[in-house]
Amino acid sequence: MSGHNKWSTIKHKKEKTDAARGKIFTKIGREIAIAVREGGSADPAVNSKLKDVVAKAKANNMPNDNIMRSIKKAAGEGEGANYKEVTYEGYAPGGVAVIVEVVTDNLNRTASEIRHIFDKNGGSMGSTGCVSYKFTRKGVIEIDNAKGLDEDELMMLAMDAGADDVEAGEGSAIIYTDPNEMSAVRDGLEAAGCTFLSVERAMVPNMTVEITDPETAAKVEKLIDWLDDYDDVQNVYHDAELPEEEEEE
Repeated sequence: MSGHNKWSTIKHKKEKTDAARGKIFTKIGREIAIAVREGGSADPAVNSKLKDVVAKAKANNMPNDNIMRSIKKAAGEGEGANYKEVTYEGYAPGGVAVIVEVVTDNLNRTASEIRHIFDKNGGSMGSTGCVSYKFTRKGVIEIDNAKGLDEDELMMLAMDAGADDVEAGEGSAIIYTDPNEMSAVRDGLEAAGCTFLSVERAMVPNMTVEITDPETAAKVEKLIDWLDDYDDVQNVYHDAELPEEEEEE
């Protein structure tokens, strides 16, 4: 893996400016609202979905005050927007499969905007199921590996916590779990003293499409950027293995 896990060349990365961080906090706030509503409780100890979102918030350095404010707002008088979770699927240039998860209070507006973004950037939005079969929902936990544990040591640590697989990288490691077991695995890793860099349920591609042409890579990256920047979009997943230079720009 030449010092990097494959997830690092798949996962979309954005520069964490204050504006970008604020947008991330807003999106996590919406996830908290849905978790409280669907889980029926504002207590993370009882509501496992909320517990996972809180862990994601902390991994993104969301202040505790912001987290508690979002939970209280979600559990309050219910005057907030009636958010719905929707998933769109399509293709980026180069035949790259793309899944877009959104949280919206206006389905017609969001569907129109997502389609426009695909069309404007050389992609095409497809029907439900057109690319999702190429992905598997997994729990994905990124931990700090500053201690430099080798892959065998990381595997033992992860398996003891109940994980399915591990990818060791330079300074970090990705641990994959059954999505329903992610909370338990995270708790086990926390008890073992691990520091989390990210915690999420993600759509992981079963196979990746390596994009080596710089022009195509730039087009794919532009489409992903446009989708990720749209306020209603929570997550963007794709199966492109882009050059690291393109991912880090």
